[in-house]
Amino acid sequence: MSEADPGLRIDKWLWRARFFKSRTLATAFCGSGRLRLNGDLSHKAHATVRPGDVLTFPLGPRIRVVRVIALGTRRGPAPEARSLYEDLAPPDMARQAPAEAPPPAAARDRGSGRPTKAERRALDRWRHDAG
Repeated sequence: MSEADPGLRIDKWLWRARFFKSRTLATAFCGSGRLRLNGDLSHKAHATVRPGDVLTFPLGPRIRVVRVIALGTRRGPAPEARSLYEDLAPPDMARQAPAEAPPPAAARDRGSGRPTKAERRALDRWRHDAG
């Protein structure tokens, strides 16, 4: 890395790489202490990220592990943002499994489960007459 290219703030890079919708959200996430930069916890949004650094952080239901390839000059379209990093996380097994059809709805015996509207009205009439 040359002295002329010192790196980029980590919150700005996360925003440019489209991991967060706004830079404010990226800054808040960096301050939460759930981000690892090269294996070390980072609590600062102004931490510097450089090409070759590895970021590990939870995002939604997944743990993202990415290697920074480029810093980028702007927040561009998604294909441009994907060119800023390499995803190091193992592929999701759920995504690789063939799509299965949902199980068929089980047939319910009449009288089991919740009563229908007509059955509820009949119960109400019966309770009113009995009481």
